[in-house]
Amino acid sequence: MESKDPREQEIIRSWYSNAAPWSHAIRTASIASRKLVTNQAIVDAVSSILPSRVLDLGCGEGWLARALAGRGLHVTGVDVVPELIAQAAALISSDDPAPGSVQYLVQDYASIANLSWLGGPFDAVVCNFSLLGAKSVETLIAALPRYLEGPGYLIIQTLHPVAACGDQPYEDGWRAGSWLGFSSDFHDPAPWYLRTTESWQALLQRCGFDILECREPKAPGGAVTAASVIWIGRRRNYGA
Repeated sequence: MESKDPREQEIIRSWYSNAAPWSHAIRTASIASRKLVTNQAIVDAVSSILPSRVLDLGCGEGWLARALAGRGLHVTGVDVVPELIAQAAALISSDDPAPGSVQYLVQDYASIANLSWLGGPFDAVVCNFSLLGAKSVETLIAALPRYLEGPGYLIIQTLHPVAACGDQPYEDGWRAGSWLGFSSDFHDPAPWYLRTTESWQALLQRCGFDILECREPKAPGGAVTAASVIWIGRRRNYGA
């Protein structure tokens, strides 16, 4: 069921209005943390489980799907914002390393959560900084085991809750968004829901995933603070 929380709707509106500058920022590699750390970290995390068919959930302009396709994976990228999907599709070319192994679809999270979407099955689902809501994220993750077969993996990269907490209390709750460090083309930042490490663990376990690994990528050069956190989970009771 689609969340009626107005903050959930604000997230979608923000991405609609910032689709063009976001696509430009990704194409020009102007986000330092992604260029230095998190892009390679998520590619490595997905590659480590050796999937064949991957769902890139909240794919944006599609860079991750194309990167994984270049490694021989068959990837479906979905996003609710048509402009982002159009940008993604436009960047597929006949000389890609693995032509035909990536497709992009306009798809909302609510339809996936209520199991009305007929996509899949997949070996793995990857969510790269694409889980910003509260209830919408909970219902979405709870539905994902139904789209997986075999071991069935879920890989999530998100803001590190300790680093992202800043001076505010380290507890679950909505936080104001910010485009600090981005160009002036960005506006109306989306709110987002912070979960503590304990809350992320509990959510994944409650939704039917055993946590195999938690990675905390850091920038090279002895950075003290992790740039993100990556959860690698597997469907519970596989092989039991």
